[in-house]
Amino acid sequence: MAQPAWEHDPQPLPLDSAPLPEYGSGSLADLLPTLAAGMGVPGMTAAISELTPADRNCVFLIDGLGWEQLKAHPEDAPFMASLLAGSRGGTGRPLTAGYPATTATSLASVGTGLPPGSHGLPGYTVRNPDTGELMNQLRWQPWTAPGPWQPYPTVFQLAHEAGVHAAQVSSPTFQNTPLTKVALSGGTFHGRLTGEERMDFAAEQLAAGDRSLVYTYYAEVDGAGHRYGIDSDTWRGQLMYVDRLVQRLAEQLPPRTALYVTADHGMIDVPFDEQHRIDFDEDWELRAGVALLGGEGRARHVYAVPGAENDVLTCWREVIGEQFWVASRAEAIEAGWFGPHIDERVHARIGDVVAAARDDVLIIASEREPKESAMVGNHGSMTPAEQLVPLLEVRT
Repeated sequence: MAQPAWEHDPQPLPLDSAPLPEYGSGSLADLLPTLAAGMGVPGMTAAISELTPADRNCVFLIDGLGWEQLKAHPEDAPFMASLLAGSRGGTGRPLTAGYPATTATSLASVGTGLPPGSHGLPGYTVRNPDTGELMNQLRWQPWTAPGPWQPYPTVFQLAHEAGVHAAQVSSPTFQNTPLTKVALSGGTFHGRLTGEERMDFAAEQLAAGDRSLVYTYYAEVDGAGHRYGIDSDTWRGQLMYVDRLVQRLAEQLPPRTALYVTADHGMIDVPFDEQHRIDFDEDWELRAGVALLGGEGRARHVYAVPGAENDVLTCWREVIGEQFWVASRAEAIEAGWFGPHIDERVHARIGDVVAAARDDVLIIASEREPKESAMVGNHGSMTPAEQLVPLLEVRT
């Protein structure tokens, strides 16, 4: 007999049911150190055991192309679909992005070879402990000195110092951004406008050294997903286009090269109704005791008024705990959400309360974040649709 609705006792999701990223063996942070170790760069560890070393390595990161979305559209991406069975060194398995599964965090993980708790970009927006303000780590607003914020060298820098030809081939827009500086600098940046130009020049850069490490990037799969959703014709058109780019690059690889196609996160579409989009700006219970709302709709950092931390945690668990994994800062750190180690400078950037969506639901903020609240496709949490990314491989 079904339990009457009025007797329903909501039980928050157990934190140990959250699917943790594979830090140290199969996350984005492990990719470049594994490739660099295979090229003899000192201090690098081959953490992804399935990968075979190559003299020349290229990483093509397609923003927003999750493993599950690629598998669901083989007819739109026939070349990449043909590589799925060989993903992650022939195992047919994906990598995990890391938490949160969002661009700034993932690009920093890729470039530094460190998980978020170490590189210190643990979200889309986080509190700057020195100013008390929210810091947007994708747009780097308000401006913050990049070096102290992320002090570690990138893998490209270490590879360049070890005599490897290191290069990034991306949109000229990104050449001088703080995020590029802290996450992807080292060697030489080459700005190229079109996808075709990037593929052709990436192949040239691979051939420019006996040992080469080249990174290239394409953003618009993610952009189409945010604006129109991953079931839209626009998104599928972008997938078709980027599939041709991958094939174009694969056909130009010089000898002794491994090309790896990956992504920073996947994505899900979230319906536009009150059940799926809970508006923080309209919900007095969720707002009570909250000084700042950070993160994004599926991966929130909640900063409490001093002294209200426990009350905010209790309230968020009661209100959304059946749909979100809701943890205190200490619990999220202990569970390993941000990696096995948290640097002291990063500790207070993490919310007093951290909320990661399990269901197809968002915590929007229609007044504070009108653009983000209007997006169709979203990401950030630890579900397979967001967390799993491909590691497709082509070798010569």
